[in-house]
Amino acid sequence: MEKDKHLGLRIDSETHKKLKSLSEFDGRSINGEVLYLIRQAISQHEKKHGTLK
Repeated sequence: MEKDKHLGLRIDSETHKKLKSLSEFDGRSINGEVLYLIRQAISQHEKKHGTLK
């Protein structure tokens, strides 16, 4: 099984504050919220343009 990848992310304070609020509202950690949002974006892209490799 392949290990999880690490992704460093620089984010401005205002976006971090809003992301934190969003993650708390959804009952997720900030990391969990970022993963959820990325997966949602990939899913939307694939629906419009086809499966990514």
